[in-house]
Amino acid sequence: MSGATKRVLMAAAVAEMATGLALLIVPSLVGQLLLGEELVGVAASVARMAGLALIGLGIACWPGPPLVGMLAYSTAVALYLTYFGIAGGGTGALLWPAVVVHVILSVLLGHFWRSHH
Repeated sequence: MSGATKRVLMAAAVAEMATGLALLIVPSLVGQLLLGEELVGVAASVARMAGLALIGLGIACWPGPPLVGMLAYSTAVALYLTYFGIAGGGTGALLWPAVVVHVILSVLLGHFWRSHH
């Protein structure tokens, strides 16, 4: 990969991580600025999960590798969904199965990451 390609990829990764962080912290403001509508209720919760995905994507692209990005995303989503369920915000039938799946993925990804280091 050329130096220019690496710089553009790094800039894109930083931009996506910054957008993800903004969605995580102030989803309603980001919705207002991007879409002209505030994100409220469940839309804000979904936006936060999208923010976590953008942060994971940014980590996967830079500094990488993709395994670390997926590990960061899966762990963060497991924690966020657990918090969401315990705090009383989530009652969907797939909430706890999704938590279990992300915990399992996080454990497996963590195991693979440790075995390569």
